Amino acid sequence: MPLIECVPNFSEGRNAETLDALRAALTSVPGVRLLDAQADPSHNRSVFTLVAPPEAALEAAFRGIKVAAERIDLRTHRGEHPRMGAADVVPFIPLEGATMDDCVALARRLGERVGAELAIPVFLYERAATRPERANLADVRKGEFEGLRDLIGTDPGHAPDFGPGKIHPTAGAVAVGARPFLVAYNVYLNTGDQAVAKTIAKKVRTATGGLPAVKALGMLVGGEAQVSMNLVDIDVTAPHVAFEAVAAAAREAGAEATWSEIVGMVPERCVHGAAQTHLKLREPLAAHVLENKVRATAGPTLGDWMDSVASVSPAPGGGTVSAVAGAMAAALAAMVGRLTVGRKKYVAVDGEFRQVVEQAEALRVRLMRLGDEDAAAFNAVSAAYALPKEPEAPRKDAIQAALVGAAKVPLATLRAAREVAGLAARAAEAGNKNAVSDAGVGALLAGAAARGAAYNVRINIAGMPRPDEAAALAAEAKRLISEAEGDVARATSAVEAAIGG
Repeated sequence: MPLIECVPNFSEGRNAETLDALRAALTSVPGVRLLDAQADPSHNRSVFTLVAPPEAALEAAFRGIKVAAERIDLRTHRGEHPRMGAADVVPFIPLEGATMDDCVALARRLGERVGAELAIPVFLYERAATRPERANLADVRKGEFEGLRDLIGTDPGHAPDFGPGKIHPTAGAVAVGARPFLVAYNVYLNTGDQAVAKTIAKKVRTATGGLPAVKALGMLVGGEAQVSMNLVDIDVTAPHVAFEAVAAAAREAGAEATWSEIVGMVPERCVHGAAQTHLKLREPLAAHVLENKVRATAGPTLGDWMDSVASVSPAPGGGTVSAVAGAMAAALAAMVGRLTVGRKKYVAVDGEFRQVVEQAEALRVRLMRLGDEDAAAFNAVSAAYALPKEPEAPRKDAIQAALVGAAKVPLATLRAAREVAGLAARAAEAGNKNAVSDAGVGALLAGAAARGAAYNVRINIAGMPRPDEAAALAAEAKRLISEAEGDVARATSAVEAAIGG
């Protein structure tokens, strides 16, 4: 599923209640994962990094801007970092399955909505810019809130892309854009002389003949001189290259680069690149990193899988979800079994529940495998329907074979779910009474898995061009559903008796 990174910067780095409200707004949208949040009191600025599907990223950004407009008053805002808005900068960055064009479209949709609904002027920048002179964020923000307050509405060159022709009295204006991955990187010096930092920043930034793809400012933060950089293309200038350039310029000025900080997130390849350069390796470091191999073999997280189910792709769909529900039911049956064995109170059923645990674990593995097979079966059906319509017979044969296969997978899921329902019912009747509700939930899940699998058997049968193979499949599905529902009823009865009113 396409993923977008969004990195909204807000002009607040001190007020904990406002920072909490911004976090809550950004994460209130389903599908949004907040990766990082950093607040700097000296800059009086916070940077949030989130990833989400495109629509969720847009909605989260809008909610964050709305909260910022309600809670941040730029008339009283003071900080080291330049700013023009309560929500100052909101960039979209393409990640997996997304393109820069997708991010440009998101930026323009967000800008239009913010201008119309919040009455905040919006300037599009970087790849989303509608004017060449607005590609550079520094040019857009020049003059900051106080200067733009007089220019917007009076100078045609400062007419916003969206929103009213005047600055918002407290929330200012917002820059919304689309850009490649950017790293905000600061290097601190062992001096309190801001002039030294400004001199070094001039030497390293692209605009004044320094490193390519680097923007830099010199400022004073907490009594320390800081060279604040935006590395706008880390494949051109990586953080370790920028640090060495600042360090060399500092030595020329009679100072030293003492430490550095990354604001927000940084791609893994930056870290690998620094290590590879320092170690003078001839081959890529990533291939030797243990955690890379662990991640590659671990498969998706539950959250990743849920995102893929929620996506526009029809697979994984109901068949896979039914199998996973059955696997979850089996896991609960195994849990109740383990809470029963080895307990004096349940010695009479100890041997039986050891078998329950063993059977439940085997069913859990089988059902997870069936979930993968269901998605593959769906893809086989799609491939069959995509065959040329002429000649007709080969296509019909392919569709028939694919649909039979696609019916047999959920039928196997149904068989396994029916077995799990029986185990869960027995766990509810004779297992550890402290876990009877868990057994009941397992039975309900197994029943849902069985019913869902039966739906998938029937829908594949209904699509068969030749229904001669359908009768036996339908008859078995009907029998298994009846048996599974009987087990669910047994479990429900046992749970109700155990927990009362």
